Amino acid sequence: MLRSQFEEELLNLHNQFYEMGMMVSNAVHKSVRAYIDHNKELAQEVIDYDTEINDMEVKLEKKSFEMIALQQPVTTDLRMIITVMKASSDLERMADHAVSIAKSAIRLKGETRIPEIEKEISDMSDFVKKMVDNVLIAYVKTDEKDARMIATMDDTVNDYFNSIYKNSVRSMQENPETVISGTDYLHVATYLERIGDYVTNICEWIVYLATGKITELNTNHDE
Repeated sequence: MLRSQFEEELLNLHNQFYEMGMMVSNAVHKSVRAYIDHNKELAQEVIDYDTEINDMEVKLEKKSFEMIALQQPVTTDLRMIITVMKASSDLERMADHAVSIAKSAIRLKGETRIPEIEKEISDMSDFVKKMVDNVLIAYVKTDEKDARMIATMDDTVNDYFNSIYKNSVRSMQENPETVISGTDYLHVATYLERIGDYVTNICEWIVYLATGKITELNTNHDE
């Protein structure tokens, strides 16, 4: 009896994590849309929605601790619970970055804009969202091979970042009127780049889940 109840709780934990992941993916997507379309209502939605994502993380963490305390799970089960706890905190941080992008969208006044760079930011964000969605599927399938592959996608995110950085700086030098927009583009690109780093962290947790080993998949990420 107890075992099947535990397995059901484990499955619920899994499903809730996936649901939280979808919420975060949605927030990332919406925040960049709001930023590029100057849509302050949409940006506000992302900011308001963040409390739900935070609540979800707290709920997952509480449930995880409970399951560890009450069921004293061993090896694989324990690994799964630890993975949910760690990876959900990565998700929560991604959501925080989405909120930062949304706040940038709200701050935007009628500054001189640079369409080419906004196009790049939009492409970068689509790519990051694809990483987020893929990592959730890899998580559900405990697919180590996919997780390793997704971690390598982060190189492309860094390429986007470097290109946006270069173009923004050049634009600010050539046309002082773009300084405010350009600075903002750098911030948004930085938030997206961080989200890519957190996806890589989750890839590492999937590898841990599959193998029991903690592996660094990316040499250049920081906190």
